[in-house]
Amino acid sequence: MHALCKGRAAIKESMVPEKQNEIKSFLSLSQLVLTTGHFGQYAMQKHSKISYVEVEILDAQTKKQICILEKILPSFTVADVKHKFHKICPQWHPSRVGLQLECTGPLLNDTKVVKNLAASSIVTLYFRDLGTQISWITVFLTEYTGRLLIYLLFYFRILNLYETEEINHSRRHPVVHLACICHSLHHIKQILETLFVHSFTNGNTALKKMLKGCAFYWGFTMWMAYYINHPLYTPPSFGNRQIIPAMVCFLVCGAGNYFSNVALVQVHKTGTRSHFVKPTYNPFTWLFKLVSCPNYTYEMGTWISFTIMTQTLPASSLFFLVAVFALMVSLQLIFWAQRKHCKYQKDFKNYPSCRTAMIPLIL
Repeated sequence: MHALCKGRAAIKESMVPEKQNEIKSFLSLSQLVLTTGHFGQYAMQKHSKISYVEVEILDAQTKKQICILEKILPSFTVADVKHKFHKICPQWHPSRVGLQLECTGPLLNDTKVVKNLAASSIVTLYFRDLGTQISWITVFLTEYTGRLLIYLLFYFRILNLYETEEINHSRRHPVVHLACICHSLHHIKQILETLFVHSFTNGNTALKKMLKGCAFYWGFTMWMAYYINHPLYTPPSFGNRQIIPAMVCFLVCGAGNYFSNVALVQVHKTGTRSHFVKPTYNPFTWLFKLVSCPNYTYEMGTWISFTIMTQTLPASSLFFLVAVFALMVSLQLIFWAQRKHCKYQKDFKNYPSCRTAMIPLIL
């Protein structure tokens, strides 16, 4: 009897820890449920606090509403807004969508963030159709390749534009061959730089702008190539004393243009805007001490050299033909250089005051 009571007591003692474990497990499960519920409620409250922005798109010309984009996060960029707009209006690809804060204002950059544009929960943007867009690399390759091929068509006289008797009784001056070599080298260099040196971050440009550029450059190239390769072409007045120095200057300016472009690309590839291009051990980069855009300075120098080397003067004209092209190109380069120079002065407080835009000490 005593042994039986002792056994029952031992069984009770062994059951106590099991009940305690069950109670602990139940308490832990209850605590977990309560905690999860609290976390879910907190998550719902946090989710409910997310603020969205509505973007109203108006036509920049008619000022009529096109659509309203809902649930736009403040962290969205203008590029994200363009893709949202494309989903609602698929006829306009994001590349041809231009958005403005004002109907006559500048186009917004794709990297602009919506929260920096929003003064309230509703943002009004004006839409402008930029037309069919072409990548910059396509634009430059088309321009340079066209100029190269057009000049070669006149040099090899594939196009029958001259009289047969003049061709048979004329002998080409060596400067004609030299001009073709220099012209071809210059544009082959530009094509290779477009493919392997330059980086185009701004994406696209309008097709109509490319057509205007091609019409300008191709038209001048045709005009220039026609007279330089004409059977009645007369060489420069001072012969080799004029041709050789101009050729050397042409090649030096071409090399300077290349090394200046490489220096600019290397700074841009660092991904920082904290510093500007400075001269290096390369002598061709020393021009950075005096100007902001030496690549444009060298480019202008190549065409001035080409003008002196060929000295093309049509009989029906009172001015040098190539000089007109060099002048037109120089004016465009000066405009670009001044714009970049002003931007550098604005972005960098320690920008050298001795630098000018393109022509040392002058402009």
